[in-house]
Amino acid sequence: MALYQLTERVWVYPYEEARDRPNLGYIRGDSWSLAVDAGHSAAHTGEFYRALQAQGLPLPAVTVLTHWHWDHTFGMHAVHGLCLANARTNQHLADFRKQLEREGPASFFALDERIRREYAGGEPVIVTTADLTFSGSMRLDLGACDVRLMETEAPHTDDSTLVHVPGEKILFIGDAACGALPAWNKDPALCRKLAAAIEGTCAETVLEGHWTPQTRRESVDDLLSDAEG
Repeated sequence: MALYQLTERVWVYPYEEARDRPNLGYIRGDSWSLAVDAGHSAAHTGEFYRALQAQGLPLPAVTVLTHWHWDHTFGMHAVHGLCLANARTNQHLADFRKQLEREGPASFFALDERIRREYAGGEPVIVTTADLTFSGSMRLDLGACDVRLMETEAPHTDDSTLVHVPGEKILFIGDAACGALPAWNKDPALCRKLAAAIEGTCAETVLEGHWTPQTRRESVDDLLSDAEG
């Protein structure tokens, strides 16, 4: 899988359907760099880092989580630097870790064939919580590059974080625009709220967790269409 460059400061390690691996974002500032999501496993995170190193890019000092789901977070124990999440995401991770400790990984593997493919090599399932948390919103200065984190209501989960890079006109939304598990139903009111949050940014390009880049208009129109049924 090849890393590709979206703008002067933003790169993406692309999603993969077979193992349910999401897009992993990378934002380079003059002082330090930030990753968006931690990967499905240590193997996924390691591939991402090797792709960064192949292009001479420093490993991220901080990794921001868009939400708690395993394909975005279970590589956290292998990340370089610190992990940052909203407080609700961190609580979900702590709860799921307790569940794994009680039940073992069998119920987790039973959720989806793609999870079983990700862990087919016998890699242990390790769940960790973030080093740092925030609530509401947060601004990060990477050095001549601002990144803004925003909690938002969304149809997928109750812990969505948007990652906005205003100077690059990029917005990472993770899986926020998807429906809720397990039936993938989309609440119309939450679709409209997420659409308004996206519309309120200056982003020209919106990147979902498991899709190719869209324009802001396309992303908003898709959500409003879902809201109308």
